[in-house]
Amino acid sequence: MKLIVAIDGPSGVGKSTASRLVARELHIPHIDTGAMYRAIGLAATRRGIGTRDGEALGDLAAHVRIDFIPGDRPRVLLDGDDVTDLIRTPEISMAASNVSAVPAVRRVLVQLQQELGRRSGGVLEGRDIGTKVFPETPHKFFLTARPEVRARRRQQELEAKGEPAEFDTVLAETVLRDEQDSTRADSPLSFDDTYTIVDTSDLAIDQVVERIVEHVRQRRPSALP
Repeated sequence: MKLIVAIDGPSGVGKSTASRLVARELHIPHIDTGAMYRAIGLAATRRGIGTRDGEALGDLAAHVRIDFIPGDRPRVLLDGDDVTDLIRTPEISMAASNVSAVPAVRRVLVQLQQELGRRSGGVLEGRDIGTKVFPETPHKFFLTARPEVRARRRQQELEAKGEPAEFDTVLAETVLRDEQDSTRADSPLSFDDTYTIVDTSDLAIDQVVERIVEHVRQRRPSALP
């Protein structure tokens, strides 16, 4: 089996940055599954499809094309259009949370994620990688952080993009998305005792990466550089 590292957790815990850096350290691809759901959310918004319309969303997911362009700043393409920045807005974040609860969408994207991982291995981030997509991998990590810390990080991210937001608003959106992701019927955000939990509240990103990489290397030293 190719090396698969599953990194799950809610928004704002540093999954994307940590996953990208872990992949670089382990010399395997980074597969941003969250970006896939965000891309579907953006596609639905552009086409006027309700983000809870299961039938239409399932058809949409089956026909759009999502590509990843590696690099220091990886790019996400939706039907050839660079949507890297567009899928990170608060509106699309909520749309992604909605569409990720649609079973038809999940079936399409989980199959794509499994195909990518089995072909070349990789670090996959999301909310159900270790429970649904690759439950067999022994390398499972659940990143968490206090809600107020995550909201502050998100606020700073938006400000850096020139999109200032009130802290209380961002915190409320963070809590709402947690509730949606944790209570959805299909593949909710969760973890079990097969995971290694990493609280990133008071850790620098390099410390998070170091913990994950060290843990993986300890369990699979012969297969890693």
